[in-house]
Amino acid sequence: MKIFTSTQTKELDKYTIEKEPISSIDLMERAARCLTEAICEKWGNSTPVQVFAGPGNNGGDGLAVARMLSERGYKVNVFLFNSKGKLSPDCAENKRRVVETKTIKNFQEVTNEFEPPKLERGMLVIDGLFGSGLNKPLTGGFSSLVKYINKSNATVVSIDVPSGLMTEDNTYNVRANIIKADLTLTLQTKKLSFFFAENQEFLGEVKVLDIQLSKEGIEKIPSSYRILEKTEIRNFMLRRDDFAHKGNMGHALIVAGSYGMAGAAILSAKACLRSGVGKLTVHTPKKNVGIMQVSVPEAIISIDKDENYVTEAIDTSKYNAIGIGPGLGYQEYSSIALISQIRRSNVPIVLDADALNILSSHRAWVQQLPKNVILTPHPKEFDRLSGGNFSDTYERLTAAREMAQQFKAYIIIKGHYSALCLPDGDVVLNPTGNSGMATAGSGDVLTGIITAFLARGYSQGDACMLGMYIHGLAGDLALDALGAESLIASDIVTFLPKAFKMLSN
Repeated sequence: MKIFTSTQTKELDKYTIEKEPISSIDLMERAARCLTEAICEKWGNSTPVQVFAGPGNNGGDGLAVARMLSERGYKVNVFLFNSKGKLSPDCAENKRRVVETKTIKNFQEVTNEFEPPKLERGMLVIDGLFGSGLNKPLTGGFSSLVKYINKSNATVVSIDVPSGLMTEDNTYNVRANIIKADLTLTLQTKKLSFFFAENQEFLGEVKVLDIQLSKEGIEKIPSSYRILEKTEIRNFMLRRDDFAHKGNMGHALIVAGSYGMAGAAILSAKACLRSGVGKLTVHTPKKNVGIMQVSVPEAIISIDKDENYVTEAIDTSKYNAIGIGPGLGYQEYSSIALISQIRRSNVPIVLDADALNILSSHRAWVQQLPKNVILTPHPKEFDRLSGGNFSDTYERLTAAREMAQQFKAYIIIKGHYSALCLPDGDVVLNPTGNSGMATAGSGDVLTGIITAFLARGYSQGDACMLGMYIHGLAGDLALDALGAESLIASDIVTFLPKAFKMLSN
């Protein structure tokens, strides 16, 4: 599913108006009907409603909703803010319709001074001040109004976007001047900023309303951002042949685990084996051998010459993919072994955890990464790797896109909506996963999964997408069974078989 920018959304509206065809005012009316239905489903007509409408099309939506609610018996007060004496054509038309309707007793057009109504618990505020077209922070009277609404005990429903929140880049926004909605009724698709952790406080519950914008337009208008869908995943999943044997199901190598961090290697190894690889070899220090063979008897153990750390690169000619980093540590011999392993390997590589931290402290080595390498940092690991000091998710994501393009790499920024940055500049967001997965070892599991898929023969892009999706899906299944507080990384591995079964059925 594509995620459109505010400019692309306007383009999609225009495409719908021209190709359906439908007038812009009738398209607004259609959207308002959807908004009204969603509101009526949650609140009965005994709920008093205060509608705050801005001078643009978001305000037009708000006015149309006010009229439709009043026609259903809701007591509605309407405030239209028009300090510059200029309304959009569709907003002006809906103002005319509100003025003419006999069901709205209190309509006020604010052009100068404004005495705000008392907002109390049990009241419903409809925020129709500014929508997806906003491109600068709110100031003046509008910022004061936003703060007033946010301090009230009323329930707030925002139309399309909470007023003051921009649909993509909020790096330089004034967060105190953004509506904090209890419910955001967004039109047609979620906006990019909805996927960022720092913006969740403004959104409340998010419900996407299908206002029947042109399907042809959605397909034709290009977008750099999209959300993974189950049907897409199922379409490129490899099927296990009935006559398959371990020799043609891929041989993966995982380089992991300093002494005392064998758990990271175990989690990664178990996840790799549970993800369908034919054979797995784990290269690890001598002191980890016993616990590895007891914990993961299915894995072949390649023993490093050092007791405590990985200190040597090994021949990779017999492997189909390599995952490096879980629990590796920062010891200098391990750092040298890492870059030596990267240089001498000619198979797909996944770099995670300490492999990324080592690269962060040897920045010149980043230039030596092979094309199509997969990097799976969490936000702080990416900040260190890139040398950036990012104030929000959009800024970090932009830097990750640029790095992926520069190095022709696949970069997964892990989080609630993990973001895969592709070498061509596109970004794929993953919808699965939950807060219970914010636990040590979860990333090690992802490394094992993706390494298995690479060894199986998936392309780097497909391995990353399937890896993110099934990792999150297994986490969701674990959440349903165990709850968020008690979920640990090994639970994700435990639920991988069920996740595969769900996707395969």
